[in-house]
Amino acid sequence: EVFHFGPVLGTNNIGEFLAIVHALAELTRQGRMLTVYSDSRNALLWIAKKKCNTKLEHNAKTETIHQLISRAETWLNNNKYSIPVKKWHTSKWGEIPADFGRK
Repeated sequence: EVFHFGPVLGTNNIGEFLAIVHALAELTRQGRMLTVYSDSRNALLWIAKKKCNTKLEHNAKTETIHQLISRAETWLNNNKYSIPVKKWHTSKWGEIPADFGRK
């Protein structure tokens, strides 16, 4: 486990999106080239579009997560990376370790 954050009010897809961006930023900072995997189709789409298209209401309870989303989108739009981000194939490989065995 490289990092762990929370709990905050949000969704699993937002958590996956933020984790991917954090991994990309950290690997870029370290100059490392490793593949980042996610089992979240939504998070992968959001990464590709550099926009977290969540429908999570923006209110006082979700302010923290929306601030993190904004920071992540800014990072994606202001940085270049060549780190591969790929779909984790749960049906072939089993549950992704990042889910901490909670699925």
